[in-house]
Amino acid sequence: MSESDLRGLGISKSPAEQVDFLARLAKDSGLDGVVCSAWEAEQLKRSLGKEFKLITPGIRPTGSAKDDQQRIMTPEQAINVGVDYLVIGRPITKAFDPQGVLEQINQSIR
Repeated sequence: MSESDLRGLGISKSPAEQVDFLARLAKDSGLDGVVCSAWEAEQLKRSLGKEFKLITPGIRPTGSAKDDQQRIMTPEQAINVGVDYLVIGRPITKAFDPQGVLEQINQSIR
């Protein structure tokens, strides 16, 4: 969400502050991790610790369609910023050769 989206909901925090606030609330409530954009991964690992798990949708291999995702990263980029679990849907399920796409992704993150 953008800052203007948050303001429209009556939230005066920046997107980064809101993400940190909600993730900290999740951790304080006993959760082991959150679903978040890869763009917040580095910040969350710094503030909540490396053991706090991050699951991220919007992962797109290089050259894949963006589809309806606004804040995307490649698998390599996401791993480099601390993402623990990558959610990669349509680039695999809509591929002519899903197994080939998975093999390319695996090669790119080794």
